[in-house]
Amino acid sequence: MKTDLDQIMQDRNIDTLLVLGDAEHNSPMYYMTGGGHVNDATLIKPQGKDATLFHNDMEREEAAKTGLKTVSYSTYSFKELREESKGDLIMMAALRLQKMLTDCDVTSGRIGVYGQTDLSPSFSMLMAAQKLMPEVEFIGESGMDSVFLQAMETKTEEEVERIRKMGRITTEVVGKVKDFLTGHTVDENEVLLKADGKPLTISDVKAKINLWLAERGAENPEATIFAIGRDAGFPHSVGTPSDPIRLGKTIIFDIFPCEAGGGYFYDFTRTWCLGYAPEAEQKLYDEVRAVYEKIIDEMEVNMPFGALQRLTCELFEAQGHASPLNTEAPLEGYVHSVGHGLGVNVHESPWARMEVKDGNLLQRGTVFTIEPGLYYPERGMGMRLENTYYARPDGAFERLAEFPFDFVLEMKK
Repeated sequence: MKTDLDQIMQDRNIDTLLVLGDAEHNSPMYYMTGGGHVNDATLIKPQGKDATLFHNDMEREEAAKTGLKTVSYSTYSFKELREESKGDLIMMAALRLQKMLTDCDVTSGRIGVYGQTDLSPSFSMLMAAQKLMPEVEFIGESGMDSVFLQAMETKTEEEVERIRKMGRITTEVVGKVKDFLTGHTVDENEVLLKADGKPLTISDVKAKINLWLAERGAENPEATIFAIGRDAGFPHSVGTPSDPIRLGKTIIFDIFPCEAGGGYFYDFTRTWCLGYAPEAEQKLYDEVRAVYEKIIDEMEVNMPFGALQRLTCELFEAQGHASPLNTEAPLEGYVHSVGHGLGVNVHESPWARMEVKDGNLLQRGTVFTIEPGLYYPERGMGMRLENTYYARPDGAFERLAEFPFDFVLEMKK
């Protein structure tokens, strides 16, 4: 949680956090500010002290909404910075950063750098600032194990409620997609037809998904996986826009929207066959569903997430499918991890990887997905089921949104 940041910084030997970039769609800055329309901002948080947000004048009201101490960039005279730097734009930025750090009583120590910005100017600024401040060391961290991801791993009840709300929005949209698909007529080739007689395509469905999300105050910044047939056999294929929707073909529908502005995500997957399911597709679904149910039964608070990944591999291999347990980088069968943490990032800690040994426990306060799947692109099918869970303070696991597991969707026309 955010209240753990100082202890985590101390444990990591990081004296100051420096976060760069916009507040929207920039998880470290969003996490610290709560989002809002604050662009090209700089946040400085020394260990044991409150954070200060530096911002453009035009966004002073938005910056004030964060509740943080705020300072306008105009506090640092552009004219004086230009004269001191002899017009060198990189040096101007470095000088301003030096002054901001100094005003936060940061003149030495290890400074962790985070955020999303254009790499080239940020890198150049930091290199120039390093020369101006020889007692300071700018450092980076692993993307999987940063100070912020460790703090984000456990959620407050307020954070969980925001994820619940996104779950309600997500499943409501999934329900509308289900009704939309089953309400179409079908031609002699088992292709769904629009009112104008043309085939209904992946692109048509995604347009509806984006509209329905927007109407509910949600965004879809990382797209939606809506893939049919062979594309469903590739776990992260988003689907071919021109592909027609057909009966009897597996459709993987993986939707992971977030609050408007890049806030908290939800993650949810169902696999459908419209009208009917061929025998091979039904068998694959039954195998995935059986593994999913076994994983849910085996979940325990404080267990290593990687233990569930190992169990998932063992269960699928017992069914005759390849997995990462005994096949390096399999391209068919079970090819990914059984889940991941979820929050202001669609993928965050805890990680469900067998090789990740330290931490990554299903501890109280974590929000995570469970998503076993099987993939056979050359057989024209793939299968995945996914729900998001919360390890509650009382030790129970809560599925944060409910939706039926129906595989075959009956057509209404």
